[in-house]
Amino acid sequence: MTGFSADWLTLREPHDLRARNPEVLDAVAASLGPLSSVRLVDLACGTGSTLRALSPLLPARQNWKLIDNDLGLLARAKATELAKHATVTAVLLDLNRDLEAALDGPVDLVATSALLDLVSETWLDRLAVEIAARSIPLYAALSYDGRIALTPSDPLDAAIAAAVNAHQRTDKGFGPALGPTAAAFAIARFEALGYSVAHGASDWTLGPDDADIQAELLAGWASAARDIGTLSLAETTAWLSRRRHAVAGGVSSLIVGHVDFLAIPSATR
Repeated sequence: MTGFSADWLTLREPHDLRARNPEVLDAVAASLGPLSSVRLVDLACGTGSTLRALSPLLPARQNWKLIDNDLGLLARAKATELAKHATVTAVLLDLNRDLEAALDGPVDLVATSALLDLVSETWLDRLAVEIAARSIPLYAALSYDGRIALTPSDPLDAAIAAAVNAHQRTDKGFGPALGPTAAAFAIARFEALGYSVAHGASDWTLGPDDADIQAELLAGWASAARDIGTLSLAETTAWLSRRRHAVAGGVSSLIVGHVDFLAIPSATR
């Protein structure tokens, strides 16, 4: 799997937290609320943002199994301070090769954030089948859905967004990625497997005060556009320069579309 730096994950976390869909979060809390203790698996946990977002909403007794393929990120995630009745186990695992091992044992909820848009249809189907075979709920947050809106507008915005979405479909370590179609595919797949699914938008809304993450996003999008090659280098460079000027001038705003969902099996385990 293509990795992400701890600095980038730290930069995006407050925006992720603000964007998480509150109705979906309420549904997660309600589904686990009757339990006196909960056992959770966090797939591709990164630095632990899902742990920090969910833990305050759940019963006091929590047992988290954090899964990632990066020891440094796992160490940061495991260092998260939690209530005294919560425990954390960090597991180094390649989810492409050893997904089934991540789901072994008693589990009340599988959670993941910003993962599904990176995986292939084959892998996501495998995840859905394995979770359904165990009748486990899945909370999947912050899957990018292809919507990008930029203010002020620029003549090259649409071409850049198209290139970004094409790049999102390239192989990120799990085969050709679903990219912007991942959330819709996953929701339909779980519904076909007999799950009920609550879902909603979890868009990043970034304004002039969010200059740091805007700058990182714009640079990343320009790099993706260069990789795809549908625009000339001069066009991409000029677009990025104009965008950076808007950020520096305090007039730039971005909306980046994401989707959250909670899939719950209809049958009681």
